Amino acid sequence: MSSPASPQAFPAGSQTATVAAGCFWGVEHMYRKAFANNGLLDARVGYIGGDTKNPNYRNVCSGRTGHAEALQVTYDPEKVSYRQLLEFFYKMHDPTTPNRQGPDVGSQYRSAIFFHNEEQERIAKDITDKVNKEWWKGKVITEVIPAGEWYDAEKYHQLYLDKNPRGYECPSHFLRKFPHLSE
Repeated sequence: MSSPASPQAFPAGSQTATVAAGCFWGVEHMYRKAFANNGLLDARVGYIGGDTKNPNYRNVCSGRTGHAEALQVTYDPEKVSYRQLLEFFYKMHDPTTPNRQGPDVGSQYRSAIFFHNEEQERIAKDITDKVNKEWWKGKVITEVIPAGEWYDAEKYHQLYLDKNPRGYECPSHFLRKFPHLSE
């Protein structure tokens, strides 16, 4: 598998965010719809968080690689903030079920934020704490961990729901309506 496009391929100042929220098809689809004209420069589905080198979909689905199905976005922080991307993350999936989203079960479907630097770690922990208290009432089990090596998923997984509009969408992927978080 290849790595995502190099940072040089994107405008100066662009940043990367990586999240896992269950089946990556729906996560990618929702982020693309929400942020297409609001700072999203690229979105790739892939695998992260495990110890198997060059995993493929079959390996990851076995549950033995340690990898999660994930989304990696490159974004323009002048148009959308990391905080906004994470608030959306917590609204679009259920972060209270260990290793599960709807009918999808296994460690590859866990809820996780993979931070890329200290500022992202601080923001991710702050947002996680706030949504746990204000929205999910102490039930959030989302991991906030350093981003390790990223592996792009196979080409047919990229933009899957755009290519297969009647394809599988996890029923737990929908935008929940929560009040604004406290400052």
